[in-house]
Formats: sequence, structure tokens, C-alpha cells
Amino acid sequence: MSDHYSEADLQKEITELETKSATAARLFDIRRIIGGLFVVYGVIVMIAGFTASDADIEKAEGVNINLWTGLGMLILGLLFLLWLWLRPTVPPPAAPDEDASSS
Repeated sequence: MSDHYSEADLQKEITELETKSATAARLFDIRRIIGGLFVVYGVIVMIAGFTASDADIEKAEGVNINLWTGLGMLILGLLFLLWLWLRPTVPPPAAPDEDASSS
């Protein structure tokens, strides 16, 4: 058995690694994490606002603060996710070939 790779096998492996790297970069994009957390917390706070009692609203000077804060958090989270969707992460450029520069 030979440990020698052909040029096509090597190129295929490099392409697969670049694809995995780009996928990992998009998966761990900070906009996805922040947007997702704001959406989840916004929904939770909005539910608290919908179930607020009259005494809770009276404590806040007549404003249902949980409802408005939850709505703001939800909108902010959705804006982050929209930003991620409209301007996705660009994969890093490929490194210059060592053999091509030495020739």
C-alpha cells in the first residue's frame, strides 16, 4: 500500500476542508448567537408581560414594561438574524500556493 496521494485526491481533500471551515465559521458567527439569545429572551419577557397582573403594571407607573422590553428584545434579535441572512460570513481567502511562489 502506498501513502502517496494523487494531485486530484489532494485537491479534493483541500476543497472538503475549506468547505468544513466555512461552515464552522458561519455556525459560530456571533450575530447568530446574539440574535438567537435576544429572540428567546424577548419571547420569554413578552410572555411575562402578557401575564402581568394589574398590581405589576401599577408598580411600573401604568406601563407594561415587560411587554415593551420583550418586544424590543425580540425586534433587536430579529434584526441581528436579518443582518446575518443579508450579509453572510465570507470564508477566508485561500492561502497562496507555496509551490507556485517558489517557481
